[in-house]
Amino acid sequence: MAKSLAPGSTIGIVGGGQLGRMSAMAAARLGYRAHILTQEADGPAAQVAAGITPGGYDDPATLRAFAAAVDVVTFEFENVSAEGLSLLADLKPVHPSPKILGISQDRVLEKSFLNGAGVATAPWAEVTDEASLRAAIETIGLPAILKTSRLGYDGRGQARVATPEEALAAFHRLEPKPLVLEGLVNFACEVSVVVARGADGQMASFDTVENHHKNGILDLTFAPARITEEAAASAQALGRQVAEALDLVGLLAVEMFVDADGSLRVNEIAPRPHNSGHWTMDACPASQFEMHIRAVAGLPLPAAGRHSDAMMKNLIGPDDMALWPEIVAAEGLIPHHYGKAEARAGRKMGHVNRLFPKGSLPGPFGINAALGPLAEPTAQQD
Repeated sequence: MAKSLAPGSTIGIVGGGQLGRMSAMAAARLGYRAHILTQEADGPAAQVAAGITPGGYDDPATLRAFAAAVDVVTFEFENVSAEGLSLLADLKPVHPSPKILGISQDRVLEKSFLNGAGVATAPWAEVTDEASLRAAIETIGLPAILKTSRLGYDGRGQARVATPEEALAAFHRLEPKPLVLEGLVNFACEVSVVVARGADGQMASFDTVENHHKNGILDLTFAPARITEEAAASAQALGRQVAEALDLVGLLAVEMFVDADGSLRVNEIAPRPHNSGHWTMDACPASQFEMHIRAVAGLPLPAAGRHSDAMMKNLIGPDDMALWPEIVAAEGLIPHHYGKAEARAGRKMGHVNRLFPKGSLPGPFGINAALGPLAEPTAQQD
């Protein structure tokens, strides 16, 4: 077994957002310091870190200074420089590896890797020009989703297209290219699994959860997913299969569609803590962020069990944050604020968790009522 990182060591985190913030807080609880490479000197992660290196993710001088200040390196989101991470890997251990980051950053590489590992995805084709767009439409059919292969997140960088004319207009509008045309899946719901894997191959995976989106952004996560035990177990096995195929050291989220027939198709992978894993902060003895730090630091991985059922709701933009006084006063809601100064439309500002006794996750009306000030308005009775 590889030697674990000693208490008092410094974990370098590339990226200064909320995932880095919560990872840094988990690192501190385990006796580590977190040092952030960030372009936001007062961003969410910098506010709670022991130190920061400000600067670009691909600047060699900045990267060397960052590496000199840390003992091991990880990252908190995909849109960082894989080349920069490779430079860091020449100086300090990097987990997950730059190769895994490169796969997750590019939908063409990601889907090719998954299919090569025997993992089912939605039907897809790479689109580089108008001719390949026409060929992809011929093969996959319409309606479909046209997506950028890089830099897309939270519904950005994609368009649903129903006609060849719409597809052509979207092709010229979407950047960067190449694009991916993805066939629509007749799915019953979307689920995800978060898996931690150590350098020794030990794995721990959190329960399969169910995700609901609004305007392309994750809105609600339910733990456990309201699917059959067989489908939930299959999702767990699929998450572990992908982690093994990647030779992951760190944390991996695997998003999947559950087809109407109960079969699973992987949508995306994210080698980092994930929005759909935030419920673990309050419903599990060890959260996804602790598992991430443990895997990166070479510590043993405890079982990823939950002591409660849970619901997570994102707090998005100024409308949700206007309710913050009511949220922190509401009984049963567990608030998490990301420390962002400006509540812009569509921006994730925080989240709340709501716990229920294990096995008692309520139905839709109960869920809505449990959200308190965040509950959706219900129709008025005459």
